[in-house]
Amino acid sequence: MDWVTGPVPGGKENFNSCLIKADRFSKSMRCLPCHKEDTAIDTALLFWNNIISSYEVPKIIISDRDPKFTSEVWTNLYDMLGKNAVEVKLTEEFSRKHPVFPVSLVKPYFHTEENKFLFRKKNPTPPEIVEVEDSPGPVQKIIKARKIRLNGKDQRQYPVRFKNQTADKDKWLAEDAIPDGNLHLRRFRASKPEHKHDSQIL
Repeated sequence: MDWVTGPVPGGKENFNSCLIKADRFSKSMRCLPCHKEDTAIDTALLFWNNIISSYEVPKIIISDRDPKFTSEVWTNLYDMLGKNAVEVKLTEEFSRKHPVFPVSLVKPYFHTEENKFLFRKKNPTPPEIVEVEDSPGPVQKIIKARKIRLNGKDQRQYPVRFKNQTADKDKWLAEDAIPDGNLHLRRFRASKPEHKHDSQIL
């Protein structure tokens, strides 16, 4: 934190200085109007009202003021925070019976018994992965044919064009894998006389 003095808008409070607070990590900056005569208590009040409410209590304060002034700021901040973060107000009856709650009786809270022993939890069996084949749609036509050797046997395959699909979606399929293969093969052989006797070759 640093103080900037000079011609600044005074306002109703007649401010003549500005307290600059900058965060080392986020680089965020806050400018707080103040007075050059402000003491360590006044600076602690500025922190309490403007900084702690937004950024919580800082772990370290770096200032160009002397260490005594910085230590007084810390002392006043701790006095404002108090000894306890949360003050529990008990009824008069409970205050007489148990004014101090021993730490030894504090137990961790678990939502369920399963969360109490994490390593005893039974890991659920993952669902079976089912691969769904993406069907491109009905067959439009067979384009050509080729003969390959597969598992020691000759087999003919046909590149199939599907309806409403582009050429990059064509697939090489065997005769028994073509939907309505008999119909499309008859049309293909009728349009390609050189493949008229394909069914007789295999």
